[in-house]
Amino acid sequence: MSKIKLLTFSLPVIGGLNWGLVAAAKLDLVAKLTGNRFGETNAASRAIYGAVGVASLVAAAQLVRIRQQGD
Repeated sequence: MSKIKLLTFSLPVIGGLNWGLVAAAKLDLVAKLTGNRFGETNAASRAIYGAVGVASLVAAAQLVRIRQQGD
């Protein structure tokens, strides 16, 4: 698997784990890593959230393509 594909499929998993931490422990790891408090954003955290969002769209498109090939 190429490094780009690995990153594309890893980022949504990381985002999902972050949301799990938000739900279970009220801990936003992205905010903590970028020097923000829970619920705050800055340019760095928005870039991370944006990358996770784009990777999720790419992963979803890949899943659709895989599903269509399997039919």
